[in-house]
Amino acid sequence: MDFYKALMMSFLTDIKVVFRRMKKVYYLFVLLVIFISSELKAQQEIQFTQYIFNTLSVNPAYAGYKEEWFAQMALRKQWAGLQGAPQTGQFSIDGIVSPYSRNVGVGLQVTADELGPQKATSMYMNYAYRLRLNDEDTERLSFGIGAGISHYGLDETKFSPVDGTDSNLYGDEKVWKWNLRAGVYYYNPKWYAGLSVMNLLENDENSIFGTDDSYYEVKHRRHLYFITGAVFDLSPTLKLRPSLLVKEDFKGPTSLDINGMLIFNQRFWFGASYRTGVNVWDKNYKDFSVDKLDTTNALSGIMQLYVTERFRVGYSYDHMLNSLSDVEKGTHEITLGYTFPLRSKRLLSPRFF
Repeated sequence: MDFYKALMMSFLTDIKVVFRRMKKVYYLFVLLVIFISSELKAQQEIQFTQYIFNTLSVNPAYAGYKEEWFAQMALRKQWAGLQGAPQTGQFSIDGIVSPYSRNVGVGLQVTADELGPQKATSMYMNYAYRLRLNDEDTERLSFGIGAGISHYGLDETKFSPVDGTDSNLYGDEKVWKWNLRAGVYYYNPKWYAGLSVMNLLENDENSIFGTDDSYYEVKHRRHLYFITGAVFDLSPTLKLRPSLLVKEDFKGPTSLDINGMLIFNQRFWFGASYRTGVNVWDKNYKDFSVDKLDTTNALSGIMQLYVTERFRVGYSYDHMLNSLSDVEKGTHEITLGYTFPLRSKRLLSPRFF
């Protein structure tokens, strides 16, 4: 009973710290709202190739893992050369708000996406409670939850009707939707694993742009993510970091990412990723009017360089392995990350996950 009482008291203390620091988060939130409303340029559950450097994009329980405040900006141009192809930008920041117990992590994610005439902007606040599992504090089990809102819109200027007076084309349309996500994340110095669910509030109610003969609808589909990975010492200056991600949306083939990274002197990361679809069980593809979907997707090259101990740059290139490769010129993704120094002099072990 004393253990559970102490755990509860620690939890309540951390909650108080969170609320005391919410003013700073609020001001950042307002600045980001202003930034987005100035017309940031819609896919659902966008997957970045470089999620392996910042897992917050697929699991809210990852918030605070680095135990330092970490900010990242990501820009993704998908299927270069195709008119109206997806373009995505994302800003995220996360860290711990309890510097002594390090039990509470919080994170903010802002994502803007454009696909042809469709635009989507989402903002999620993430909270993670991190349980300490050993005396050395080298392993933790984290439980996370995220809440956010998404804004979807259609830009009428992107349509080119044959008849300029086409009555079926509407003006700018807007829809707001909110949702929840949750996850669990375990790590130790050698390996990690996480499970998360996005769009917990999935329902079949449509939000439709237009009134009659509507041409676009917005649905939030539930997505399940499983991630795991490890790090192995190959020499004093070289490490191997394999990992995989399984994504399930219960509608199409299960998505599988297999990744391998080599880490030189803890500063330069270089590797590759293979993304494909696997048929875990028989699914009814009635929405696609086919019996089986093509499961082959893409091969990616990935690199990350720590320019300084605090500032990192990442780049990845995706090459499609299907017929789409004949008409597009690949997918480019750039990330910039900065880790803010701790006020304390406590030394952290390197964070490879």
